[in-house]
Amino acid sequence: MYQLLNFLLLTVSLFLFIPIVVLFVECLAAAVTGRQKTTTELLPERPRVAVLVPAHNEAMGISATLKELLPQLTSHDRLLVVADNCCDETAAVARAFDVAVLERHDLEKRGKGYALDFGLKFLASDPPDVVVVVDADCFVAEGAIAKISHLAATKQRPVQARYLLTPPANASPGAAVSLLAFTVKNLVRPLGLAQLGLPCLLTGTGMAFPWSVIRNASLASSNIVEDMQLSVDLLIAGSPAIFCADAEVTGLLPQQQHAAKSQRTRWEHGHLQTLRTQVPRLLKEWVNQKRFDVLAIALDLCVPPLSLLVMLWLLLTVAAIVTGLTLKLYAPLLAVALEGLLILVSVIAAWAKFARDTLPLSALLSVPGYILWKIPLYLTFLVKPQTKWVRTERDVVDSQEL
Repeated sequence: MYQLLNFLLLTVSLFLFIPIVVLFVECLAAAVTGRQKTTTELLPERPRVAVLVPAHNEAMGISATLKELLPQLTSHDRLLVVADNCCDETAAVARAFDVAVLERHDLEKRGKGYALDFGLKFLASDPPDVVVVVDADCFVAEGAIAKISHLAATKQRPVQARYLLTPPANASPGAAVSLLAFTVKNLVRPLGLAQLGLPCLLTGTGMAFPWSVIRNASLASSNIVEDMQLSVDLLIAGSPAIFCADAEVTGLLPQQQHAAKSQRTRWEHGHLQTLRTQVPRLLKEWVNQKRFDVLAIALDLCVPPLSLLVMLWLLLTVAAIVTGLTLKLYAPLLAVALEGLLILVSVIAAWAKFARDTLPLSALLSVPGYILWKIPLYLTFLVKPQTKWVRTERDVVDSQEL
């Protein structure tokens, strides 16, 4: 009986060891090598770009996004706003900037994927060289459109810009921890993969696609993490995404508690659903195609949200401690101790290299409270996972700051 319990704990530790090692390797690769080195020779002429902005009830904030986008476009470029199932003045606000606006109304088919598909069908009559997707609530740093569109056209592969969140005024310690987790997911880990010569996952905004790649993509769905699904589909089709850390797109972390919870629920339930459905698919394709980049993304997808990873490790640690104290079985305890060390090194390395200027070390003391806040989110996934796209409510303060 004792040996069976020891075997079970060691087996669970082994399964948890895989995502922990992946996290460790990615964070260490990013922290050790520092900034991404771009050696690509860009095309002598800028490709024709169409910027596609899907928007659902974004009248309050889309003006700021368009103001930043328009100066980055040339006379050969286009900007297309898809006002998707809007019940506010999104379309009118966008038209005031003299840009093309499509209005889509279909309450049965809701979600960003349908809006993107609608926009691409419109562009197909006069296709650009590169399509860039930017969310209507994001801010695009100067030069970002040129960088990712050039790289996409040169490599004929999708390109993902660095997409980060900025904290609201008077951000809580929990919000600071959330920002660190988001930074690890959207900057540190993709950068680590890039430094290892591997592709990355798309993150939903600041994405550039060669027309030849995106024109046949399957986008018309209500998938709540359409970016992850698109990453997998394009990877299997032979077009893995490239990470471009030099191009930056930012969004605002929701200040209202219910808005933050809604956003995290959609992201993390979608992540877990994608992990469950797409990792087996990728492993199968790895065997069939014998491509290491397919295996690398399968392993990357195996890493659950950071708070859930820590939560699972804590539960396993408690079980290992109880087993060690009562049954004198110490092998599982040694295993979880090693795993805890790898998680700690990964987080500290990521913080020290990429977040120490914006996040005080003392904020990490809020990690236990942040994890407790996330427990209901993961329990809900077990009982009733979110499967429908829900727009995150915008803070009222956004319009004042813009």
